[in-house]
Amino acid sequence: MPEAGAPPPMAQRLSRLELPDGAPLPSPYAEADRAQAVADLLAANRFDPDGLPPGPYSLHLAVREGRLVFDIRDARDAPLHVLALALGPFRRLIKDYHMVVQSHEQAVMEGSSETSVQTIDMGRRGLHNEGAELLVARLAGRVALDFETARRLFTLVCALHQRI
Repeated sequence: MPEAGAPPPMAQRLSRLELPDGAPLPSPYAEADRAQAVADLLAANRFDPDGLPPGPYSLHLAVREGRLVFDIRDARDAPLHVLALALGPFRRLIKDYHMVVQSHEQAVMEGSSETSVQTIDMGRRGLHNEGAELLVARLAGRVALDFETARRLFTLVCALHQRI
């Protein structure tokens, strides 16, 4: 049971997500992956920034000057707080994730065996999980996320990185 005066749990979530306009992603598969991540994220998420008034929140997510920028705003889009994380710790995972996604796409297009496609997909999920865990760790003490929210945000981080 929440404490008296505490915001209801549903308030600590993202109700809106803004990504920068830019070059399209390199493939329809990547664009569909990004769109699905946004839809899933907005349908269900936990986003609880420490020290900010109760949500829901709007998030402007971008990559600027080698940093992952979380521009957190209130539901009316008024700025509340900006967090910037160095991309360095994510670079290897992002690179590996892109390579595995390309392999998956190629295997599907070439009609590879279902076992082969599933094996590649297992590797993709493993990298996805590792990226989500890193994101949760890097935001610890600043923004609390559930694992599925972190997974979807990691997908978007990869999509943003592809556009650079």
